[in-house]
Amino acid sequence: MSIQRMSLNTLAALVIGAVIALTVSSGTVLSLLTQAIIYAVFAIGVGLLLRQNGMVSFGHALYFGAAGYGIGIILQLGLMPAELAIVVTLAAIAIVGLLFGLVIVRVPGIAFGMLTLAIGQMFFLTASRARGLTGGADGMSIDWPSTLFGISQSVLLRPANLFMLCWIVLVGIILLLALLLRSRFGSITEAVRDNEERARFIGISTLLPRAAVYALSALVTGVGGVLSALNTGFISPESLHWSLSGMTLMMVVVGGYKALWGPALGAVVYFLFKDILGDYADHWMAIFGIALITVIVFSPTGIAGALQKLRFRHQATPAKAAVSSH
Repeated sequence: MSIQRMSLNTLAALVIGAVIALTVSSGTVLSLLTQAIIYAVFAIGVGLLLRQNGMVSFGHALYFGAAGYGIGIILQLGLMPAELAIVVTLAAIAIVGLLFGLVIVRVPGIAFGMLTLAIGQMFFLTASRARGLTGGADGMSIDWPSTLFGISQSVLLRPANLFMLCWIVLVGIILLLALLLRSRFGSITEAVRDNEERARFIGISTLLPRAAVYALSALVTGVGGVLSALNTGFISPESLHWSLSGMTLMMVVVGGYKALWGPALGAVVYFLFKDILGDYADHWMAIFGIALITVIVFSPTGIAGALQKLRFRHQATPAKAAVSSH
């Protein structure tokens, strides 16, 4: 995809977000969409790791919850302004992700997934028991200031404004990742993912690129955690639990991870599915599970993969017709 095409797609996405924010009058619907967009950012982080490293993480909720806890603790102790606390927290998540990545990306396959789960659960238990610092199992409120980045909280937290903020962050992350993966970094990580031994043979250091993808994935997930903390003003150990990572992984599978925007689509579908079926079925998760199995069987690349196939097929039909006419 050319830079011009990416720019047009980005502009179109921003316009769509603005139209939604201006036309949807229900605060409840906007709140649901905001939550879906926040988890879309989370899902993109998980999907990026799967896309570029071919690895499945069951512990990425660690970085989602750590973002809220990091900001909450810093503000509680009064160490720095909220704006700086956000930057410092995200930087710390990226650094910790890189350090963890340098160790755990050496472990292949299922063992990697189990290791991420173990690390995530270790921090979950720590947050649950450190009552003096984190509030324990009861969680903690985040003491956001009255203004953030020069914008009043009363203005920022209006449903339409908060939705638009989250939408802009989501679109910006997808654009930046698309540009990054078009660079040499993207080519190297794909080469390492496809054949690590051959990549080593041609002189590519494979450990650092894999760890960098893991750190970048953790950072994106952390951004989702910051948005969640801003949306709810609260953080609890449940945000660190492995089940949250599993739920997000389902979003990635449904949406498809081969397209950067696939996990985001999966998150939106998940929340809409949950909201619609929740009114009609007590066991909506079982119905969603059937839908998940259906997607895996008939479209392993997810909904995004199916949509891309339809688009390519539609584009190919006129070309075939032109060739046959000659």
